[in-house]
Amino acid sequence: MSKTRHFLTLLDFSSSELRQIIDRAIELKRARQTGTEQRRFKGKVLGMIFEKSSTRTRVSFEAGMAQLGGHAMFLSPSSTQLGRGEPIKDSARVISSMVDIVMIRTFGHDVVEEFARFSRVPVINALSDDYHPCQLLADMQTWVEHRGSISGRSVCWVGDGNNMCQSYINAARQFDFELRIACPPGFEPRDDLLAANADRVRIEHDPLEAARGADLLVTDVWASMGQEAEQKARARAFAQYQVNAELLAVAASDALYMHCLPAHRGEEISAELMDAPDTVIWDEAENRLHAQKALLEALLESAAG
Repeated sequence: MSKTRHFLTLLDFSSSELRQIIDRAIELKRARQTGTEQRRFKGKVLGMIFEKSSTRTRVSFEAGMAQLGGHAMFLSPSSTQLGRGEPIKDSARVISSMVDIVMIRTFGHDVVEEFARFSRVPVINALSDDYHPCQLLADMQTWVEHRGSISGRSVCWVGDGNNMCQSYINAARQFDFELRIACPPGFEPRDDLLAANADRVRIEHDPLEAARGADLLVTDVWASMGQEAEQKARARAFAQYQVNAELLAVAASDALYMHCLPAHRGEEISAELMDAPDTVIWDEAENRLHAQKALLEALLESAAG
């Protein structure tokens, strides 16, 4: 197959390329605020494949593609042959012959990988059970806007070793920061990711110890999509793993806290912090739009070049 560029994890781009995307996202955000023309990709079509429900991902990609002058097409398993057992490679060949770029939000990361392997156009991982790299672009953009470079800083992840946590491990490597993961025993991220990044990532089961002096606290829901049956058991296991005023008090004096949303106030994050007037969580949510526009732009340009 061709050497089409994809974005399945943060490791698909170099550190410098990721920083360029963040810088470009900030430029695009300013341009939108000033009403500057951004429709550079008229006639381009984004195929959006959703096997998981979504608010921020669908709105940000669909709005972003429209703002760039193109069109976004929503595809769900219930309305396509993907939901009737057509092999992924067959769907990839057909869909990629008709659109210019594809994003996929699914369960197994192998689905994204196989689709990309047989696609003739760029493929974006818009969330899989293993990684959520688009959210990390938004998070890093938010940090840069409020604090500058994150290189050399310390980040504390609080909660499940899920796809967000695993993307933060990749981000620690790509953006050069220290990552402490506060999670209950048995809920750690993948061993191979921990081993590959042992120089900058460590597990700390005590959330207060992990948060001590941290520049950024990050969390996510205790039960991700597909884990609803485990909600009660997870609530017991994660009861002490909440981002709240107590945790923020031991972090750095100017620490920020983030959440990829949707949030369960009173569970993984306190209502007090969610609704605080100085929270950056809503900037973080909006930045999905701008960061993904920069990513779409980079991939469409690479495909054209």
